[in-house]
Order: sequence, then C-alpha cells, then structure tokens
Amino acid sequence: QVQLVESGGGLVQAGGSLRLSCVASGRTVSNLVMGWFRQAPGKEREFVGRIHPIANPYYADSVKGRFTISRDNAKNTVYLQMNSLKPEDTAVYYCATKINNGPFNYWGQGTQVTVSS
Repeated sequence: QVQLVESGGGLVQAGGSLRLSCVASGRTVSNLVMGWFRQAPGKEREFVGRIHPIANPYYADSVKGRFTISRDNAKNTVYLQMNSLKPEDTAVYYCATKINNGPFNYWGQGTQVTVSS
C-alpha cells in the first residue's frame, strides 16, 4: 500500500515554469512506476507522463519537450518540472502509482496549476 501527497501547484504566467512534488510513503519510489495525470474542469483525467524503474521516461505528446519527470530517492519524492507553460496546461495535477501490473490505482489528492495569458 502507498500514500501519495502532491504539492507545488500555483499561479504562473504563460511561458513560465513550475515544479510539482509527489511524496510517497509505504513504498520506495525508485522501485515503482510513477505517473502524472491532470484533469481540467469538465474534462476527463488525462495522462501526462510516467517514470519507470527500468524503461525510459514517457510523456504525452501535448507535454513532450516541455515537462520532465525525475526522482529524489533520498526524499522518496517524484517531481514534475513544467516549462514553457501554456494556458491549456491549467488543471488539477495528480500523482499516481500501482503496486502490481495493470492500471494506476493509487492516487494523490491533487494540486491546482493555473496558467494565465
């Protein structure tokens, strides 16, 4: 079982940067698939990217080249570095993971990111 807590959301102007954090407890982040998702008002939750113990990081086309996922093993924390932000990036961002293969089934509470023009 894993508990996830996101933080770092806030207000930023278009073209700016923001870094989100996801602190995990109960499991070691370096041994897990850790994903980032986002959900805008009235829209379905959308996959943003994921980091894997072995495979290369993988990102949705909409954020590729702008967002980067990384780990800090000492802090058991996963980060989402967001650069060149656009108004369409505005959403609640969620950290997620899974103990076994299959869909993501452990979720954080979310953190709001608002990008103004």
